[in-house]
Amino acid sequence: MPKQARCETTILYIEDEPGMIELVRLILARHDMKVLGALDADEGIQIMREARPDLVLLDIMLPKRDGWSVFQQVRSDPLLKDVPIIVVTARSQPSDVILARYEAKVDDYLRKPFGPRDILQSVQKVLARAAQAA
Repeated sequence: MPKQARCETTILYIEDEPGMIELVRLILARHDMKVLGALDADEGIQIMREARPDLVLLDIMLPKRDGWSVFQQVRSDPLLKDVPIIVVTARSQPSDVILARYEAKVDDYLRKPFGPRDILQSVQKVLARAAQAA
């Protein structure tokens, strides 16, 4: 009897620290999620267009251009605008959270440092919400 192919979810993590990308890759791989990494905004946009990920984890503090410029570009792009985005950042001032959740309307906001359970719960919650909306 042939094995059934597993449905793999693809996630793009735009993060300038390769070690963080690898950590998230290890955590989410246990749950049949494939994590692609991009080290800056432009690489992230390019991978989004090529790979069409199911979800994007987006660091705000990136080299060259910040994550908010990526967020705005994605939301204004007809091909990418519906991709769920979770902001992952060390910025945790109340004003940052309010801006992200209520002004920008990101799908979720995850503060660094985070634990394995935090990232998994956030990703699963946002993917479930996206599936319901589809």
